[in-house]
Amino acid sequence: MEYAYSIFMGIFAGAILLYAGIMALTKDYKMLPYRARQSVKPKNPKKYAAQLAKVIALVALSPALSALTGLWNFTAAMVVLIGSMIVFIWLGTKIMKDVN
Repeated sequence: MEYAYSIFMGIFAGAILLYAGIMALTKDYKMLPYRARQSVKPKNPKKYAAQLAKVIALVALSPALSALTGLWNFTAAMVVLIGSMIVFIWLGTKIMKDVN
């Protein structure tokens, strides 16, 4: 169980990447949870879904990087998870800025 964190974070990252991939292929706005669809009414739902899929895939890299770092050191994995999540969410806001 020494690598349990890395295994679970790898599975989590894979699941998020799978969701982002399916959303990118289908460009289906209705794949978002109902509560999220209520707060955002995009003019072009297909373009919005495609851009959001890019952001979700980008953010999914954070647990993947953390899983790889967790093979070396758990404390470093936590630092990588939090730091990369902040950077990737910030980049995601830049990607989504032009979508409306």
